[in-house]
Amino acid sequence: MFVNDVEAGLSDASRRLRAGDVVRVWMDRPGSARRRAGPFESGPLQILFEDDLLIVVNKPAGLLSVPLPNGDRTPSVYSLLEDHLRGHRHRRPFIVHRIDRDTSGLVLFAKTLRAQEALKEQFRRREPERVYVALVYGHPTPPAGTWRDVLAWDKTALIQRETHPADPRGKEAVAEYRVIESHDDTSLVEVCLHTGKRNQIRIQARLRGHTLVGEQRYIYGPEAIRPIDFPRQALHARHLTFHHPADHRELRFEAPLPEDFVSLLKQVRRRV
Repeated sequence: MFVNDVEAGLSDASRRLRAGDVVRVWMDRPGSARRRAGPFESGPLQILFEDDLLIVVNKPAGLLSVPLPNGDRTPSVYSLLEDHLRGHRHRRPFIVHRIDRDTSGLVLFAKTLRAQEALKEQFRRREPERVYVALVYGHPTPPAGTWRDVLAWDKTALIQRETHPADPRGKEAVAEYRVIESHDDTSLVEVCLHTGKRNQIRIQARLRGHTLVGEQRYIYGPEAIRPIDFPRQALHARHLTFHHPADHRELRFEAPLPEDFVSLLKQVRRRV
């Protein structure tokens, strides 16, 4: 399917969210907690929503979600949120989920342990809707379907590897995908995660011969078949839906494609 604009190819659920705003949230419950519905800037962070229990951030590519485990002081969303919350009753953020350093888009943090556990339980039950947009080499066949694999984290190489169902280290990885735009040698794909394994979309696409544009770790075939120069994997966490941990109302967030991804799409469209 050839589409002139990525917006035209997004899912019906995503299109219903668009109302001229980056964020659309339903906040009509009387007596709800103090809240700040964004977007607004806090240093390099774009905070899309904040109330007494949670914070939703539109993370730029290149910024860690959480600090590195070796004590490295490289900035992260977590450390920047610590600075943001300093001096408030909430002293630190609590991690709910994360996205890769060079992936852009939506990340959710809690502001209390109780809220963190309630939100993480939703993720364990696979209830939140997480939709990503990726530009991959080749043309996935069929153009829509389900990716289902068993993956194991290689602690030495720090990458995911495909394994067999009997492997005690193996974890199920499931995602639905849909091609929303086709080009000469690439495809723009919408991926809805059912599980949230580390690097999941990157490895599942690669296992099918569809390395992400800009990918450096999960690659397929010789360099000659990956001719597009892009400084990071072309992956963006675009849409996130979950239920508020206090009153269970549905919250929906949408982050537009960042400028580098938009420029990349213009480049590949010109190649057609």
